Amino acid sequence: MALKTADEYRASLKDERVVYYKGERVLDVTTHPDLSVCVDTMAIDYELAEDPDQRDLAVVHDEESGQDVSRYYHLPRNGEDLRKVFDLIVASTRMGDGFIPLAHDIGADALNAISITANLMGNPDYIERIGAYRAHLKQHDLAAVTAMTDVKGDRMLRPSDERQSHPDFYVHVVDRNADGIIVRGAKVHITGAPYSNEIFVIPSRSMTEADADYAVAFAIPVSTPGVTMVCRPFTSHVSPLEFPVERPMRVHTDALIIFDDVFVPWERVFMCGEWEQAATLVYNFALLHRRTGCAYRIPMSEQLLGVATAIAEYNGISRAPHVREKLTDLVVYLETLRSMSYAACLDYVTYGDIAVPNPVSTNIAKYYFASEYHQVVRIVQDLAGGLLVTAPTYKDYQLPELHDAIDKYLGAKAGTPTENRLRILDLTRRITGADRETIALHGEGSLQAQRMAILAEARKTLEQCQRMVEDQAEVS
Repeated sequence: MALKTADEYRASLKDERVVYYKGERVLDVTTHPDLSVCVDTMAIDYELAEDPDQRDLAVVHDEESGQDVSRYYHLPRNGEDLRKVFDLIVASTRMGDGFIPLAHDIGADALNAISITANLMGNPDYIERIGAYRAHLKQHDLAAVTAMTDVKGDRMLRPSDERQSHPDFYVHVVDRNADGIIVRGAKVHITGAPYSNEIFVIPSRSMTEADADYAVAFAIPVSTPGVTMVCRPFTSHVSPLEFPVERPMRVHTDALIIFDDVFVPWERVFMCGEWEQAATLVYNFALLHRRTGCAYRIPMSEQLLGVATAIAEYNGISRAPHVREKLTDLVVYLETLRSMSYAACLDYVTYGDIAVPNPVSTNIAKYYFASEYHQVVRIVQDLAGGLLVTAPTYKDYQLPELHDAIDKYLGAKAGTPTENRLRILDLTRRITGADRETIALHGEGSLQAQRMAILAEARKTLEQCQRMVEDQAEVS
């Protein structure tokens, strides 16, 4: 097969997966009125690969199989490979109107992180297993997501600490036999899992020897017995109170995934008890995932710049000096993120024979995006003005007795239809909501996690700079 169509991807989701949404079991995610919108969002990855204008970016010829496969599952060897994947994420997120499709990208981050870890461990069994699994993903063009974040319980206690109220706050091995392992626990915040094919499960932190049973990494089909997914509610359609649009709604949901004594065959196990390497796997996934985060936030930042520019123009203030300053700040924000992200790809390093983006540049780019995001939203909200929250609804605008008055009094710059202004305000509310603000802050790790990574990776630079000034000062 090698490459799926979007319809083949949808058909692959019709199985025995256990999904709950708003208190009810969902028997078919592809036909559910809300979750089908998420399915269509993830399908963009498959649509992009079918697009003749995007195929060279989305698809690469695989020398081992002799087939065309998703670029995401191709082993990156150099900066050009990294840049093309980065451009692919940007292109697919633009197609998703600011929502990354997620069919391959974050799963590929885990795939590469596990490959790096297996290579560094030098464990031939793990190297062979992850190689075979990569070939499986390529051959069947499977949608794969990553379950990293454990529910944690008391966060001041380690996974195995007896003071935890129970031992299952972190996913762990509860039994082993000749055929595989049995795992129990739960992961949270897992975006896209209910409408994916496969789930990578990896540790969420460093481990001690006492935590060895929690140092486990594996991949399983979403429909594996014992796996239950509980989705958070979300808005799947433009509100009847907003101006209708023909463009399809794009959105994802996140799931709590419960692993209730789930069996995993050995061929799908990539770490089991190697507690010393858990931090290595976590580190490499976080690095690759932050690269992915920087990529999909470029289209999101383009949206924010776009609505700010449009509303400033509609309000007739685009040439005011203080407004030009605000628009300049948004341009600097977007282009700094873009430039640092590209630099990270081109100034790549190699871990375990696999190219990864420069760790310092990647973490700085992600930190910059997240730490400045709320300031950017504040600028957009400031330019939009109070009408962003007080404007009449589309239903009010449609009433014959109100339409002309609203059209007259909420008009702005001559030549700009009032409806255009109200439509941009609708879009601005959607893309500056609380969900996006929270994701910007916590997605791919907290601000403190990036600061810790930056300082750790910059240790050599600190030492070199210290030696330089000591030489200049002739310190003995």
